[in-house]
Amino acid sequence: MATSLGSNTHNRQNWEDSEFPILCQTCFGENPYVRMTKERYGKECKICARPFTVFRWCPGVRMRFKKTEVCQTCSKLKNICQTCLLDLEYGLPIQVRDAGLSVKDDMPKSDVNKEYYTQNIEREISESNGSRPVGALGKATATSDMLLKLARTTPYYKRNRPHVCSFWVKGECKRGEECPYRHGKPTDPDDPLADQNIKDRYYGTNDPVAEKLLKRASAMPQLYPPDDKTITTLYVGGLGYTVSETDLRNHFYQFGEIRTIRIVKRQQCAFIQFATRQAAEIAAEKSFNKLIVNGHRLHVKWGRSQVARGKGKEKEGTTDSGIKLVPVPGLPGALPPPAVTEEEALTNYFNLPPSDHPIVMNAALPPPSRIAPPHPPGFGPHMFYPMGPPPHLMGAPGPIHYPSQDPQRVGAHAEKPNSP
Repeated sequence: MATSLGSNTHNRQNWEDSEFPILCQTCFGENPYVRMTKERYGKECKICARPFTVFRWCPGVRMRFKKTEVCQTCSKLKNICQTCLLDLEYGLPIQVRDAGLSVKDDMPKSDVNKEYYTQNIEREISESNGSRPVGALGKATATSDMLLKLARTTPYYKRNRPHVCSFWVKGECKRGEECPYRHGKPTDPDDPLADQNIKDRYYGTNDPVAEKLLKRASAMPQLYPPDDKTITTLYVGGLGYTVSETDLRNHFYQFGEIRTIRIVKRQQCAFIQFATRQAAEIAAEKSFNKLIVNGHRLHVKWGRSQVARGKGKEKEGTTDSGIKLVPVPGLPGALPPPAVTEEEALTNYFNLPPSDHPIVMNAALPPPSRIAPPHPPGFGPHMFYPMGPPPHLMGAPGPIHYPSQDPQRVGAHAEKPNSP
């Protein structure tokens, strides 16, 4: 220890004596009735080198025992967990959080300056109500979109697994299933994540986990506003069947005046048109990749201009999605339409395709002139007609009241019988 328990110095009154640790949900475990061991002044803090109360517990079944590594003063200064040293609000390393909030913490690292700085922080903590962090982190008020995208909101209990059994790696473990260590493939020693230092994580320097998350944040897609300033419509996809127009209006009204909201239930999407372009840009920036309504993560994009969509459809060989289709070489071009005679055009009452069209399938039917016209109700060749049978029963054509009664309507393309 930095200072023995028997020495009577001024720093001994600043030794930490706490009743419960400051932990994140992952390190604490899923069991709320966990049993802990408490040891007053059992170990010195790995940051400020002052004795503090050490807690030790098992977070769950088939998990390794965990203990606190830093004192509560250092934990409150950075708003981190005493065990994993990750941020309590976002679950991210300190380097990533400080980069997202633009916080520059000039905490001293020498022994004398560090002790003086810690005493001032403890005085500030005692005077505050504990609702907000202290130090440079307490002065940061702005939020970051990057932190909201990278934040881990659910516990990650896989981090509490036991370490790999060194005897199992050598093939000499004789405990079998009773072995408290994990029997699995060890990590690659050349992997940067295999070499982590607790002080580097606390001070936010050379943290391999933080560098990996920062690279992931730089590779995330971004939504850029279109060049056409007349576009004030946002496309919202993935609505499902639980998101209504009222839910969308309650979320987007805070960014500006909404002109119209049109929901397409078949595609489960919506088009939100704002009154101004500035309101649409603010809504797109605040909602892209972080909009969750009724448990559904919605996709926000900019709408397309109607003029641009019309021009895109006029392009030959271009689909609605903008994919250019390359024609296959060697295929014949489109055939010209067949010639239509004047007689066929006059008798084509229903705009039927010409006879040479490939979809005409009634060429095998007999000519319509050979088909006897239907008899009206109550009439027939066996009936007695006082004034004589009607003309159409004697072979002469009857009167035509509808186009369907014209015998030339069907099969007008068929060849006429030779005249005598």
